[in-house]
Amino acid sequence: MRNDNHRQTSVTPLGSTVIPVVNKLREVLSTIGERDTELQLPLVAVVGSQSSGKSSVLEALVGRDFLPRGSDICTRRPLLLQLIHTDSNSDEYGEFLHLPGHKFFNFSQIRSEIQDETEREVGGNRRVSNKEICLKVYSPRVLDMTLVDLPGMTKVPVGDQPLDIETQIRNMILSYIKQRHCLILAITPANSDLANSDALQIAGIADPNGNRTIGVITKLDIMDRGTDARNLLLGKTIPLRLGYVGVVNRSQEDIELNRGIRDALESEKAFFDSHPVYNSVAECCGIPQLAKKLNHYFVKHVLSMLPELKSSIRSKLALAAKERSSYGPVPQEAKQGSFVLNTLLNYSKAFVALVDGRNEEMLTSEVYGGARIHHIFQSIFVSRLEETDPFESLTDEDIRTAIHNATGPRSALFVPEVPFQVLVRRQIARLLDPSLQCARLVYNELVKMSHNCLVHELQRFPYFKTRINEIVGNFLFEGLEPSQTMIGHIVEMEVDYINTSHPNFIGGNKAVENALHQVRSHRLVSPLARPRDGADPDALVVSRSNHRSNGVMARYQANGIVADEGVRSVATIESNGSSVGERGSSWRISSFFRGRDANSPAIDVSGSNVDDEIFYHREQASSIIHLREPPLTLNSSEMHSEYEAVALAVTKQLLESYYTIVRKKIQDSVPKAIMHFLVNHTKRELCKVLIEHLYRPNLFKELLQETDEVSLKRKQCEETLTALQEASHILDELPVEAATVERGRLGGS
Repeated sequence: MRNDNHRQTSVTPLGSTVIPVVNKLREVLSTIGERDTELQLPLVAVVGSQSSGKSSVLEALVGRDFLPRGSDICTRRPLLLQLIHTDSNSDEYGEFLHLPGHKFFNFSQIRSEIQDETEREVGGNRRVSNKEICLKVYSPRVLDMTLVDLPGMTKVPVGDQPLDIETQIRNMILSYIKQRHCLILAITPANSDLANSDALQIAGIADPNGNRTIGVITKLDIMDRGTDARNLLLGKTIPLRLGYVGVVNRSQEDIELNRGIRDALESEKAFFDSHPVYNSVAECCGIPQLAKKLNHYFVKHVLSMLPELKSSIRSKLALAAKERSSYGPVPQEAKQGSFVLNTLLNYSKAFVALVDGRNEEMLTSEVYGGARIHHIFQSIFVSRLEETDPFESLTDEDIRTAIHNATGPRSALFVPEVPFQVLVRRQIARLLDPSLQCARLVYNELVKMSHNCLVHELQRFPYFKTRINEIVGNFLFEGLEPSQTMIGHIVEMEVDYINTSHPNFIGGNKAVENALHQVRSHRLVSPLARPRDGADPDALVVSRSNHRSNGVMARYQANGIVADEGVRSVATIESNGSSVGERGSSWRISSFFRGRDANSPAIDVSGSNVDDEIFYHREQASSIIHLREPPLTLNSSEMHSEYEAVALAVTKQLLESYYTIVRKKIQDSVPKAIMHFLVNHTKRELCKVLIEHLYRPNLFKELLQETDEVSLKRKQCEETLTALQEASHILDELPVEAATVERGRLGGS
């Protein structure tokens, strides 16, 4: 026969010290709506298919009839049921979280409120929702634990249920039972095959090792005669580490006749006592044994999670304190001035630190702040100028044309200086645009940095932040103007004065020497060869006849050019094809860049036979000789001359040499101008400008006006912080000895 301890009312609850602490924690954390899984407290999730007897099991555990019933789906929202054991002389009542302070002593009213609250959320149809209904039941007949009643699993939509109702319910159940803090109460009716149990199947997904699952076999009294569930209860069919418990539910007839829970428990006890098979496994049978087993494993689970829970609460507490600190206090009217002043000072310090690379919260994920300005100077500005070709947008044809235009109506006797001056100014002027772009890029970086200063501190004062951004933006733009002006002056100075005396400038002598070497090395042509189609137009045109060669040499000699063997090699190449000797280097720049010497002998072109030759040609002509009209557009290629290759080479060398000098000066001067007029000027004057514009008593109230969103976030943060502080205090109040005693009782049970 069974002992009297089978009665639920005579069972002494385990965890009498620990469970009240957990209940307080649950109450405290529920006030902030904390859904973080790290702070979820242990509970028991009741799962099973529809009509498996879930509601009957829960009502039997509570000892009162309070759950909605019916043939269709009744549980459409999770019901979080917190059972709290009270003294034997205490009243039984229930409280809903959404109705704080209202006690329900009539449990039929609790059923009505569950139905009404469900319909308020999901309506009168059969839809489901994962929003919990929280109910506390205070009774001397319950054991401390927390359960959640989940909707019964279904396979076929009924009525106006959505087509994916099965998926919705399964996902809802899995969201609970997959959590480590959750024990699973898997309910299966005895008149169905255990291998096909929906409850055990979904529990196996969340808890494959069966460490958190307790099996419940309901409706043992309606099994076929001659059969029993002994092997099921002993775990021989589908083993579970926490075991099985068999129960007998109230029949539909009992419910319709309003047969109470107490009568049902007595009837269940009589059934197991009189059954020869179940009497031998009494520890696995009956609601009282189920309550005892649940209480045992629930307390054990709580104790195992308390250390981790303490650590999580303290970690969350630190984060909440930091968040509240970021919002800061609401400044009182008397302290608004000092608050504004301190904010402006802190902003200026943060901006300067960001530019100088002294920011305390230094990032390691990306380059930011003043380092980006250095990147603009070196990797963008300087590198781009280094890559720029000195002759970009300037072709050899342009240079030749400039040389021809500089000679006017005369033949060129030397390399003109004017093309070099004009062309080098044109190339220097092209450095202005990238220099101005560099200033603009630095300005943009400073604007970005201004937006990243005191972001958290100013987040709650949107108008204050807007005004600061506006003033800083205008101030930076004002600093951009003088820096751009200075850059313009730097380039204009270089354009206005071409210093050919610069020590690094190649100079005329060296340029001519290099040009002669270039001509000798790359442009020697056979004296009898004619220019072929597609030949280099810059090639030195050699003498087409001895008469032409002698004429060219005579012209150079007549104008004071040294008539040694080297000069003759540049003007024309001897008919025997000999190469130019080393003596060609004796062609000096003085003779190349000056006009004809006054003492040089003039060429006499007034010979006595001139008139005779003209008369002779007129007599021989059979008609008048007509000249071609000059072209509307004349290209330098049509005016090819012998000395052009040397002139072109000399001019290009002079251009490249001087352009390189100026480019290096620009690369050094432009960053200095930007740093002086824009960056450093902003660092020096920013605080002063902000105080002048914003430190005004008539602006304080407007500047420190918070948004509703920030006020709400601060309020929520303070509530969270308060709740976590209280939760931490509750855990600290739990004596270590009490927890040790509970573990000892659990170990010996």
